[in-house]
Amino acid sequence: MLSNDWYGEDSLRRAGSGKSFNFLYNQFMLNTQPYLTAALYQFVDLPDYVEWQLPLKAFCDQRNVKGSLLLAREGINGTIAGPKEGVLAVLAFLRADPRLSNLPHKESWTDKLPFSRMKVKLKKEIVTLRVPELDPNKTVGQYVKPADWNALLADPDVLVIDTRNDYEVAIGTFKGAVNPNIKNFVHLPAWLDAQEYLKGEAAQKTKVAMFCTGGIRCEKSTALLKMRGVEQVYHLQGGILKYLEEIPPEQSKWEGECFVFDERVSVDHSLHVGSHELCRSCRWPLSQADKQSPHYVLGVSCAHCHGQRTPEQKNRLAERQRQVEIAESRGEVHVGERQHVSLSDKVKTIVQSSTEMNEPTI
Repeated sequence: MLSNDWYGEDSLRRAGSGKSFNFLYNQFMLNTQPYLTAALYQFVDLPDYVEWQLPLKAFCDQRNVKGSLLLAREGINGTIAGPKEGVLAVLAFLRADPRLSNLPHKESWTDKLPFSRMKVKLKKEIVTLRVPELDPNKTVGQYVKPADWNALLADPDVLVIDTRNDYEVAIGTFKGAVNPNIKNFVHLPAWLDAQEYLKGEAAQKTKVAMFCTGGIRCEKSTALLKMRGVEQVYHLQGGILKYLEEIPPEQSKWEGECFVFDERVSVDHSLHVGSHELCRSCRWPLSQADKQSPHYVLGVSCAHCHGQRTPEQKNRLAERQRQVEIAESRGEVHVGERQHVSLSDKVKTIVQSSTEMNEPTI
């Protein structure tokens, strides 16, 4: 078994006889974890976004790229995964449009595709907040690079707010960050409205720093605060994923794992697949300790949802789990039909967002 530092920067430089670290690292990951995952978003005016749906879906399908992309008048958001060449081809396809020529993305690698299909959806918003007058293209908070984020966290005069949903915060966040305990991003405006230090004259003096998985939710949340009179608003550029990518673990202020909106469920500080699994009933991320609960039944329920499902719903979920296990025994992937289960706000949030599924909510 390879040690954790086998592919450290120094080792790879020595092994490569002058080749770049990024080249060698990508070659190593390509050989050991062959699927590239790319999270992306950009706010840009796309009046023709409806016309993008079918050609974009076909382009992805032709290259065995799977994932979820959201298109709206305000831009694009999502996460895709597949063979390196396929993912890069999709990114090039998007960037061929002058409006998306500078489309940023964040990369990670996995040995198993984190998606079972490709979806390209049309939406009113690429991340739903339901504040129609908001325009992140006109005003947002001040971007803070990951290298400068720790200094901001250490400033006692800065209020750090985690803008993600409760189930995301539950498995990891920055030390000292305020948790609004929201079940859905659309609930954030109401929570902000209830904070006295964000009203009137106090709002002009308060320093606020916000973060989310990949940055997209903070584009809107910081724009909202600016629109409401908060002058000193900061935003972790690239979100948690970019911070984990750039900041060494020994310097990191991140605690726990980062929830992602795909089959990886969570990633650790090295952006490797984390230790959590999804409850297939309510989609709450479960730790190994959570799975010891007497209410946990694989594919059917967990401690968070066991009392919220009718016997009929549990029977349907149990049958689905049986079909999943049959497919796995045959070496197949069970996709199945959409379950007609009354979903909680948590599930609706995941479906609507996809990041931050990229979102996709990110």
